[in-house]
Amino acid sequence: MKRSEKENFVSDLKNDFSQASSVIVAHYSGITVSETESLRKEMRANGAKFKVTKNRLTKIAIAETQFKEIADLFVGPTAIAYSTDPVAPAKVAVSFEKKLENFKIIGGGYNGEKIDKSKIDFLAKLPSLDELRAKIISIISSPAQNVASIMIEPGSQIARLIASNSSNSQESN
Repeated sequence: MKRSEKENFVSDLKNDFSQASSVIVAHYSGITVSETESLRKEMRANGAKFKVTKNRLTKIAIAETQFKEIADLFVGPTAIAYSTDPVAPAKVAVSFEKKLENFKIIGGGYNGEKIDKSKIDFLAKLPSLDELRAKIISIISSPAQNVASIMIEPGSQIARLIASNSSNSQESN
């Protein structure tokens, strides 16, 4: 990597870290290119990013961010998953760790705090931001639907009564 490429890598990574709310660090030695691409694709589909890191450059990028406490995790063949959604990278990483023998989560960071594997597993069990948004919309729209059906009901009762009376009067004629 040329010096300018290294500077761009550090700058881009620092920007990514400043926007992320969680970072998952994993060892990936021995996974195939197609497995890596599958992992990247799954991360993107869930609103997260996945990168194989250069440890020295990553430590430089992370030094001035909220995740500076996890710098010691960058030893050996490391990759990172990160997102503004704190749950998305954990969900995908934990899922892939179960599928791939050579993919091992070693730790991470959440809102500036260093977290271990057990906390990452806990994050993975939480609903994602999109799932939470859907639940909130459902909760908010449910009372509105109930109010609408209550408002419509008296009119429909009157319509049924009129229909019933008109059919009864036609039968008697």
